[in-house]
Amino acid sequence: GAESEAPASPPGPLAPAALGAVSPQVRPERRSHTMLGMIKNSLFGSVETWPWQVLSKGAKEDVSYEERTCEGGQFATVEVTDKPVDEGLREAMPKVMKYVGGTNDKGIGMGMTVPISFAVFPGDDGSLQKKLKVWFRIPNQFQSNPPVPTDDSIKIEERESITVYSLQFGGYAKEADYIAHATQLRTALEGTATCRSDIYFCTGYDPPMKPYGRRNEVWLVKA
Repeated sequence: GAESEAPASPPGPLAPAALGAVSPQVRPERRSHTMLGMIKNSLFGSVETWPWQVLSKGAKEDVSYEERTCEGGQFATVEVTDKPVDEGLREAMPKVMKYVGGTNDKGIGMGMTVPISFAVFPGDDGSLQKKLKVWFRIPNQFQSNPPVPTDDSIKIEERESITVYSLQFGGYAKEADYIAHATQLRTALEGTATCRSDIYFCTGYDPPMKPYGRRNEVWLVKA
């Protein structure tokens, strides 16, 4: 009877199309005007992936990781000190997003490069110091001439390529999650690779309003 028909998805950010669902049963056109879609299109424009090359893959027990060389280039950076990591991110990320979205000398939205990474600095006991540095790779078409930030807390810096070991995990990542996964990865690499102990990178691929299927990574820097 009629009861066997599934009810329509609720409107709003939990609708399947807002989650980037690829299930053929979902009719994405019904939800094409979700908040996620609007924000992603207006703020991010196009989305490109930070160029890297996978050198090798490895696994130890239930930890699977990749060794990658990530291209260098021009980056927009924001440094925050004297604040815990989660609080520092809440300060730094909106600045980066505004710069990407058009708060720059050219007044143009550049589109998005994922992942956005931020460097953290472990203390001797593995806990993180109260400082972080967000690194946003300028999209390729603006690499040769990046728009100048109008916010003077944003710097444009050139960085060499880096080789990292990457471990992926899901969910809304907080400081404790990054620490836990960095520890897992460090343990898995013992005896096979040497990584820097003074710095590592935490990365995210998704806008904050995407509740499911999120992708985060920790990157330990090859020494």
